[in-house]
Amino acid sequence: MNLHEYQGKEILSSFGVRVQRGIVAQNPAEAVEAAKQLTEQTGTQWYVVKAQIHAGGRGKGGGVKLAKGLKDVEPLANNIIGMMLVTPQTPPTGKKVHQVLIAEDVYYPGESEPSEFYMSVLLNRATGKNMIMYSTEGGMDIEAVAEKTPHLIFTEEIDPAVGLLPFQARQVAFNLGLTGEAQKEMVKFVTSLYKAYVSADASLFEINPVLKTSDNKILAVDAKVVLDDNSLYRHPEYAAYRDLREENPIEVEAKAAGLNYVALEGNVGCMVNGAGLAMATMDLIKQAGGAPANFLDVGGTADAKRVETAFRIILKDPNVKAILVNIFGGIVRCDRVAQGIVDAYKNMGDEIKVPIIVRLQGTNAEIAKELIDNSGLAVHSAILFQEAADKVKEVLS
Repeated sequence: MNLHEYQGKEILSSFGVRVQRGIVAQNPAEAVEAAKQLTEQTGTQWYVVKAQIHAGGRGKGGGVKLAKGLKDVEPLANNIIGMMLVTPQTPPTGKKVHQVLIAEDVYYPGESEPSEFYMSVLLNRATGKNMIMYSTEGGMDIEAVAEKTPHLIFTEEIDPAVGLLPFQARQVAFNLGLTGEAQKEMVKFVTSLYKAYVSADASLFEINPVLKTSDNKILAVDAKVVLDDNSLYRHPEYAAYRDLREENPIEVEAKAAGLNYVALEGNVGCMVNGAGLAMATMDLIKQAGGAPANFLDVGGTADAKRVETAFRIILKDPNVKAILVNIFGGIVRCDRVAQGIVDAYKNMGDEIKVPIIVRLQGTNAEIAKELIDNSGLAVHSAILFQEAADKVKEVLS
């Protein structure tokens, strides 16, 4: 689950990580009031107006502006709220900005060259260990740093059973070239950041930039946080952070129906049961000359209502030119799945305007094929994987 910057900073702050303070606003009037509150709390006279969307690169798209005084806050907030913000991480049409974060200006007057670092905490899947990735080149796209100056990217791997050791936090500060008070502050920062990552059951904490001020304070100026959805039952307070406006509406609908759905960019809709079979099915579609339009796992049940819901969700994608149903009848019998498909097809009538290929394998697969073949519906049945591949290629040609 992706979080907004202000939500990520709330989590970081709760674990003792120093952050750039700010107040979220839903409209220009609230933005002005937020700026006034910030002045009372921090003394700041300049403010950073930041668009809150689930995407990076907001500054390059015009979603981050500096207000050099209270009078600039309202017009800047008015320009940003409601805009379709386009960044390298948004769809081509962009994402609509519904709210802004009014943040304190943390770059001190006269501070010509503040030190900015990059830091993230994530899982290294190759080693099964957590990893702190960091660089002296903060404020830049880490991908560009990795491509042009890979020697400036450092990593510190952490055994999750042991946790972050003190010498590792010191190593991070050392590699960033810090000494004295700044080194001590960075050690505290790294220690608290890793604690937040583990305690929040996160899959990513990315801070770009981490700022060292001229008086050696270390703070998070930005925060990209992704939480593990499967752990939200342990964190009801974080579950409330979900912003459905930022998510694919089809995926939201599928989740509400109890379906595992991920939108892709292909032309063949997939309906399967089981993640492993789903991956194999997507490979099958690619080999047949198509491209998967989605990942959709109906789980262990596939009655008529569930199948109909899955069909409707798949068909919301205008790029879908065919649907491949690939079900292994282990927990659920193939003939029951076949009957569910037939009933769903009849209920939907003219709504289905694309070819459907059904491959059922497992318990009562032969009976299921007979049900499909004798239904009188425009459904192509198959038992073997290769049969399904051939039919996908046939309907797409």
